[in-house]
Amino acid sequence: MARTLRSGTYAAVPSSEDEASNAASEPLLARENRLRGGTLTLHQDGHGYSYAYGPKGSAGLIRNYYALGCAVFVSIGGLLFGYDQGVIANVLVMRDFTERWPVGPLEKGVMTAALELGSLFGALASGVLADRYSRRVSILLACVVFCIGSAFQFAAQSLFHLTLGRAIGGLGVGALSMLAPLYMAEISPPEVRGSLMALEQFAIVLGAVLGFWTGFFTREIPGSASWRIPLGIQLGPGVLLAVGCLFLPPSPRLLIMQGRPDDARRALATLRLRSPEESITDPLLQLELLEMQAEIALLAQTTGVPAKAGSLRTEARAWARLFGRKYRKRTAIGVLMMFFQQWSGINALLYYGPTLMHSLGLQGDAVTLTVSGGIGIVQFLAVLPAIVFIDRLGRKPLLRGGSAVMALSHFCIAVMVRQFEGDWLSHSWAAWFSVGCVYVFTAAYGVSYGPIGWVLPSEVFPLSVRSKGVSLSTASNWFNNFLIGLITPELMELSPSGTFLVFATACFLGYLWSTYSVPETANVSLEEMDAVFGSSAGREDLLLKQQIEEDLGLHDLVQQWASTYHRA
Repeated sequence: MARTLRSGTYAAVPSSEDEASNAASEPLLARENRLRGGTLTLHQDGHGYSYAYGPKGSAGLIRNYYALGCAVFVSIGGLLFGYDQGVIANVLVMRDFTERWPVGPLEKGVMTAALELGSLFGALASGVLADRYSRRVSILLACVVFCIGSAFQFAAQSLFHLTLGRAIGGLGVGALSMLAPLYMAEISPPEVRGSLMALEQFAIVLGAVLGFWTGFFTREIPGSASWRIPLGIQLGPGVLLAVGCLFLPPSPRLLIMQGRPDDARRALATLRLRSPEESITDPLLQLELLEMQAEIALLAQTTGVPAKAGSLRTEARAWARLFGRKYRKRTAIGVLMMFFQQWSGINALLYYGPTLMHSLGLQGDAVTLTVSGGIGIVQFLAVLPAIVFIDRLGRKPLLRGGSAVMALSHFCIAVMVRQFEGDWLSHSWAAWFSVGCVYVFTAAYGVSYGPIGWVLPSEVFPLSVRSKGVSLSTASNWFNNFLIGLITPELMELSPSGTFLVFATACFLGYLWSTYSVPETANVSLEEMDAVFGSSAGREDLLLKQQIEEDLGLHDLVQQWASTYHRA
């Protein structure tokens, strides 16, 4: 999609603009190029263009099978993230584990939170490593660190070994949680980028489900094998990703940043299924490479330092811009989005599901584990309608509705626990009503705070600070995740009903926040977004980027193909 910015020039804009502009477009690629599945479209106003290597949706994924395969493989990082979160819930209640190492609420909290604390540092450090070295090398290092942590957990002879293993593994998990989506975004064709990025969330939820049910089916194995096997299984995909990432194509965007345009062109040709000969003449490849160069130049001009500079002082200056007058409202949206996502209580249910089910009066390990395992399945299923309705209904209505339903669910559970925790056997209906509320909460989370938590931060930040803004939002996710994992066992020990009341309060505050502070970002133009935040940052970025594109010759390239098409 495109929009007129200045007379006599061409500019590409985000695809969230009004779809009606497509009606005033005409394809520019010659017949033989269109047979390759790509289109370059010039709007009839003469100033806007858009391009695609193929169709959208499933047909586009099939056509871009090589990029799809790379994204699916890298999503193993998300699978490891989810698996490590899901497996601990069963391990903490296994018979051999509890008999070998009796653990209290504090020990449970520290052992669980160690993963999140390690992930926080891993996510922050991975961005610097990814730019200084490469995405692939950074993924390899993250996998090595993760496997070391998994080995510590698998061979643990004490709680210290297990906690240390989770902290080390967390460094790898946190790095992968940032590196995998980053690599996916940089190799994806524009027309299917959203679909490929959705693989990360899908892999995380799938990993959590697999982790929980693996532990469920090994819990009756005699001895320490009951918990060592599920902890050791994650070594397999970790090693697979470490070895396989060596064969992945490099990120063209990083190669441009490193001043290697020829290598970037060859890598992009491989990802777009073009031959070496075609890579020199293909207009879409030339256009995409010029857009990458323009983006890197924009970052250099807005930060005042070369794109390749990677000193700590440079990084500090780039991060400090998020808290300036121009961006701090947007920064607050990203940070608070992840705050309310975590304090909704979803990860408390994932980490301590069996423990929480016991507090709701369910008896028997099989029953409590089966019911708590259903939490992951409900969340997995709830993501699917979210993909369909997130753009149709908008972010704000889903956040408000999700907050209200989650707050009501937690409040009902708190009342049931307060009234009947001393005599659940005589009030089994109350226990199962509470379980129903847990599932309703999980479904509401799955269609609101779960997916929107990853979407909203990427939409409110303009291009020049988007990577740092999303990184800070991710750090907020891990920090609050760490706090939840640390204090939930103590809260449950102190007051089960109070624990659910805390989550209900957080969800209610989330409702107020989403009602009065969160702007609607679905299908919102750049100018409208700037007006919401009382800033012209996005418009300024776009005008500067357009000038850079003109200087690099991108507009001349589009004009050349326009004149060639009209002569034909």
